[in-house]
Amino acid sequence: MEEIDAVVIGAGVVGLAVARALALAGREVVILESESAFGTATSARNSEVIHAGLYYPTGSLRARLCVRGKQLLYAYCDSHGVAHRRCGKLVVACSDDELPRLDTVLAQARANGVHDLLRLSAAEAQALEPALACRGALLSPSTGIIDSHGLMLALLGDAEGAGAMLALQSPVRRGQVAEGGLVLDVGGARASRLKARTVVNAAGLQACQVARAIDGLDARHVPTPHYALGAYFTLAGRAPFSRLVYPVPGESSHLGVHLTLDLGGQARFGPSFRWVEPGPQAWPEFDYRVDPADGAGFDAEVRRYWPGLPAGALHPGYAGVRPKISGPGEPAADFRIDGPAVHGVPGLVNLFGIESPGLTASLAIAEAVVEALG
Repeated sequence: MEEIDAVVIGAGVVGLAVARALALAGREVVILESESAFGTATSARNSEVIHAGLYYPTGSLRARLCVRGKQLLYAYCDSHGVAHRRCGKLVVACSDDELPRLDTVLAQARANGVHDLLRLSAAEAQALEPALACRGALLSPSTGIIDSHGLMLALLGDAEGAGAMLALQSPVRRGQVAEGGLVLDVGGARASRLKARTVVNAAGLQACQVARAIDGLDARHVPTPHYALGAYFTLAGRAPFSRLVYPVPGESSHLGVHLTLDLGGQARFGPSFRWVEPGPQAWPEFDYRVDPADGAGFDAEVRRYWPGLPAGALHPGYAGVRPKISGPGEPAADFRIDGPAVHGVPGLVNLFGIESPGLTASLAIAEAVVEALG
């Protein structure tokens, strides 16, 4: 049995950010990834938006880590040459009865520490985006887009430069709390046992299953996982927008069918929202194929703010699954960063429910993990 200082389980954007932070702090770090490449699940199947932190409940980890993470992420992209663009976002009200919701978003954003929003009239919004139809809007200039793969490459490069090592096709199947650390049974072509003083469970879609497999961790500290599939549909041809466009949110936590852009100017619309089950296997697996039915109603919703959407212009693009810890009919759960102060196991941090805005918050989550370890 090999003894290691620190193990990070999962090589998505959050796991890589955590591994980087630990390695730069002088820790010996091994990153265990079950797949054959890093960042192939949630980190590779999202909108690649740098969120400003407008909607999340004030004081929540989501709100605080998004605002902090956005600042860290822009600075990191600038210093490491990660492709990104601070393109801005318009949150639009498409009817008069939606206008008061803009004021609600504005107040929420200010309470979260986001003070750069601008309230725009319909004419002011349309002067920025002539193809847009709305009754009023908020401009979020600090919203942006990023090359998520480029970000992960940079994080991994930093981590490896500080001595960290990435082990692919190395799924953690079991764990046990032991004196002086945790013992992990690692599968793959070369099964092994590792003893680590510190273990950070950043396994994303499998985080709850990994935690459940740790003998000595009280099951009361492991939430029930839920999964929501979101599909994006791409636009044939270039969109006449230079900014992201989001409908003003209603009563639900779902943000509606919004328009996002990639760094090449390609527009995509979504996401849809559908609860999914991973199947009977012990470790969750998902079908990422996009069902055209997931886009039912997209055209009508998009035409509320873009009447010029050509007929038949939306085509199935890609889908991602969010690792949620609240289920149907329940309020959206906050991020959970459960360290020893929560569950009583020295050296263990479990990251649960790290969905959007996890990419934006990744560097701030890494800070919080280091703090939780003491």
